[in-house]
Amino acid sequence: MRVNKLGGTSVEVTELGFGGGPLGGLFEPLDDETAAGALQAAWDGGVRYYDTSPHYGIGTSERRTGDLVRQHPRAEYTLSTKVGRVLIPQDPQGRMDESFQVPATHRRVWDFTRDGVRRSVEDSLERMGVDRIDILYLHDAEKHFDDALRNGYPALAELRAEGVVGAIGAGMYEPSQLTTLVREADVDVIMLAGRYTLLEQSALDTLLPACAERGVSLLSAAIFNSGMLASPRPTPGARFDYAPASEELLQRANQLADICEAHGVTLPDVAMAFPLAHPVVTGIVVGMRSAEEATKNLASFDTAVPAGVWSDLRSEGLVDERAPLPS
Repeated sequence: MRVNKLGGTSVEVTELGFGGGPLGGLFEPLDDETAAGALQAAWDGGVRYYDTSPHYGIGTSERRTGDLVRQHPRAEYTLSTKVGRVLIPQDPQGRMDESFQVPATHRRVWDFTRDGVRRSVEDSLERMGVDRIDILYLHDAEKHFDDALRNGYPALAELRAEGVVGAIGAGMYEPSQLTTLVREADVDVIMLAGRYTLLEQSALDTLLPACAERGVSLLSAAIFNSGMLASPRPTPGARFDYAPASEELLQRANQLADICEAHGVTLPDVAMAFPLAHPVVTGIVVGMRSAEEATKNLASFDTAVPAGVWSDLRSEGLVDERAPLPS
């Protein structure tokens, strides 16, 4: 699998990365054996970039990710996690976490201070059982953006200068705030959730141009838009950005599916190929819940999309005219 460097750093990622959200029990419970199968299938398929976060299952995703990567030499994979929430132990009292299907053994406390960032990193290293993190992101800072920019970013820059991490950036969904971060800070990479996909290309307005100007890499995450593009056609009750999809979006997704079917490929095949055509996009990050999902995603990633798909999408006005398309 092709490997690309992030910004001006020496950190490399495979073009397909493993998104650790589902490993934390996102939407529905997940047992350790199934999670391990997903991670192993991705590794066997050539994935060497693994992204996780303390937020995902209040540490569950980090623990499960660590269980896989510790089986391999440290130089063979790239590992990222995130800061912004510190996990505080508590008695679950039989309750489940409010965001993930895991027992509520911890509560999250927002903390973008220097001490909070460093504590979060230390806790993450311990949960994963590794000696270093390659990429560190400010996470979900939309409602705490000023704090993340003024306090969190300098803490990340300090860790990078000390050699504790190799690359720094932010993982968010709001392009305008990320544009500010790119222009006002010295970040290496942005992980953008759901805003540069086959269905949603608002990142073309300011963020992608800013990344190009500043030499910042972009990783496109949530490329299936909460499952809208994860199957050959949107399924009943399909979600977009974690909410029920509108009729307009469902109609557009079905138009996309019509073109894919006419050329013998599927929506997931095309959704995975689309972001990588932009020169700023270094890779895509896809959540995987099981070995079956990982195998399916790897097959879609390896599928060659006929040129006619791209020309039809352009002629039907289904992609932004500013979006580069694969040649």
